[in-house]
Amino acid sequence: MTHLIYSDTACQLGEGALWHPETQVLYWCDILGKRLYARDAQGQRHWDFDRMVSAAGWIDDTRLLIASESDLFSFDTATATQTHICPLEADNQVTRSNDGRADPWGGFWIGTMGKAAQPGAGAIYRFYKGTLRLLYPDITISNAICFAPGGAYAYFADTPTGIIRRVTLDQEGWPAADPEDWLDLRDEQLRPDGAVCDGQGNVWNAQYGAGRVACYSPDGRFLTALGVAAAQTTCPAFGGADLSTLFVTSAAQGAAGNDPLAGQTFCVPTSVRGLAAHRVVL
Repeated sequence: MTHLIYSDTACQLGEGALWHPETQVLYWCDILGKRLYARDAQGQRHWDFDRMVSAAGWIDDTRLLIASESDLFSFDTATATQTHICPLEADNQVTRSNDGRADPWGGFWIGTMGKAAQPGAGAIYRFYKGTLRLLYPDITISNAICFAPGGAYAYFADTPTGIIRRVTLDQEGWPAADPEDWLDLRDEQLRPDGAVCDGQGNVWNAQYGAGRVACYSPDGRFLTALGVAAAQTTCPAFGGADLSTLFVTSAAQGAAGNDPLAGQTFCVPTSVRGLAAHRVVL
């Protein structure tokens, strides 16, 4: 099993790994802990919020776009200042945000889910040019949002289905066709969680409960899997100076007693190069 512990902080539900390509900082969230973490060569710090936060995209050197259980807001890490951007199911107390990632056009895709994973309670949205638009309703656990190099496709999953879907995007990053089933993991009883693409267009998918991040070619062929020393892997992100380190968050909530590193964040050296996280344009 290949793993190095990047942060030994045990998150109840670690998610939203984001490597800032300009400042060389890794950000991640503890959704249930209502906390954003950051770590770089100078050490680790965190910020607490009054609501759950789950995913982020970078705006500039200090500001992030963060998805919470009720809104999208910008957050200045230098001043700890929040600026409300738009509501996100703010009138629905059942749901919260979950998986999200910036797209190549400066937009931000964000999924929601029921706080108790109520079937069909969530959805997937895109925030673009100041507007939040519903893309896909009736999602139970939104996950695996990522984008092919150049933006030809977006990927996403509803975890309980065991299927990662792929949709063709138009020149402004909007879905141009109906989504298609791209990778069916049901026979292996794998649960697709967060995902990220590398520079070759391969999809790296954290598989919750399996203690691994698995890599699939653009045509859906299994290529390899990297083992992580925590079963409940949640979200990968490529980072490091050459974008060849895979950072992986995990969850401690509900972990088995023989999973002592549950909730910690890992870094795994790879032989591939990832894509730099896209910038969010407000």
